[in-house]
Amino acid sequence: MATASKVQLGTDVGDWPEYYRTGITKEQTECASELLQKNHKDWHIFFQDGGLHNHIAHHVLAIWALNASTEQIQKNYETNESYQRSQPPVNQEVLEELQDPAGFLKNLNPRDNYHTFLRFFQDEIDKGSWQEVLQKYVFAGDDRAEAMFVRLFAGFLHPFIHLGYGVEFRQPAIVAEALAQASCHDDQIGKLLLPAEKAARESRGGPSKSIVELLDTIHGDKDMQAAAHWDDGNKIYDGIIPRAGERMTELAAQFHVKPDELNEKTAEMTNAVCYYTAGAQHPPNMVMFDFYYMHCVNSSIFFPAFLKQAWLSDQNKARLLEWKTRLDLAMYASRKCPDIRLDEIREYKPRHQSGWDGIQDRVCDFNDDGHSAKLIRALAHGQSICKPYEHKDEFRIKHDDWLLMGHMAIDSVENTKTKGVSTWVRSAGFDEAWKDIPLRAQL
Repeated sequence: MATASKVQLGTDVGDWPEYYRTGITKEQTECASELLQKNHKDWHIFFQDGGLHNHIAHHVLAIWALNASTEQIQKNYETNESYQRSQPPVNQEVLEELQDPAGFLKNLNPRDNYHTFLRFFQDEIDKGSWQEVLQKYVFAGDDRAEAMFVRLFAGFLHPFIHLGYGVEFRQPAIVAEALAQASCHDDQIGKLLLPAEKAARESRGGPSKSIVELLDTIHGDKDMQAAAHWDDGNKIYDGIIPRAGERMTELAAQFHVKPDELNEKTAEMTNAVCYYTAGAQHPPNMVMFDFYYMHCVNSSIFFPAFLKQAWLSDQNKARLLEWKTRLDLAMYASRKCPDIRLDEIREYKPRHQSGWDGIQDRVCDFNDDGHSAKLIRALAHGQSICKPYEHKDEFRIKHDDWLLMGHMAIDSVENTKTKGVSTWVRSAGFDEAWKDIPLRAQL
């Protein structure tokens, strides 16, 4: 049984995640559970002082859901275990302070507090349930919950992604990890998302703008195109917010969600991020996916899981989706608003013709930190939830496009291994990002 301190995957009715392949065996499930438990017990959520994230939980869960063999699960775990660092001891003094809301707020941000926050949230879940803990510490609306809600969207969505895995796979221990991870991030993204939420509330009256309509506006806005600079350390915090914060707020506020629109708007968000992520190509350079945009796709898969949570209000489900989509818009702008080339998707010629099974077999065998498998799983899932709405203009990715995007993704990551370059292009709208990327003619 899964608990706040034990990871145990299940295969009974109701245990399956949002997207999985059939045929997963008891042996595969036990292997994945054991490795996830080892990661939970032994390793810090940040593998270095700069705050780079431990992705082992994401990777193991994603490839288990894609029916990876025990050998593939073990190999990928061992690759990523090699550079992790041990957790620091629990700080008993801080642990006691966390019981008080003021003490909780006082101890947010330092990464060395991760293990202490993890113990705190494990204890809180043990007193009740992970659902009750999320309601209290993320969705209650008080100062403590608001501080945590903002931090879910920090670190290029990593706390939200980690929480998504906990919710989708029904693992209290991973929910505890996600909350502890969020507690160790700053709240700078709130400088954009809180004003956007306030502006949306003040001006809401008519229908929401579609996401692709807002993407088109951002792409054609010279001020937005010029806001992020190549040498910015963080292109949202150092570029978009200080140089175009008011304009970004104005545009982001034009997207909003009504409770009766949750399913369609979830699909629209998924369609839009896949559209600009796969379409942000730079011919004649080889096809590659942007590292930052890829996180917007990888996080999309969890929204249907949140929609199924009966304990979570429709207002909070809508708020999650609004914040995610507004961040998606800012993320698009932060990489210099690249052209979105739908023809690059529709005219793509796969290296190996196959359906999704062939693509997923290949990504389970691809040895990286898990981003590739997460991307493939999110794309395959996106096709299923967007299908009912593809007749609508705001859904620019249509049925046949999904499999082509899957081929683009697996071909691109395999090509980077062959060419000895980074798996992802970083900041796809800048010509500088493509400087060392091989040309298609060289493949």
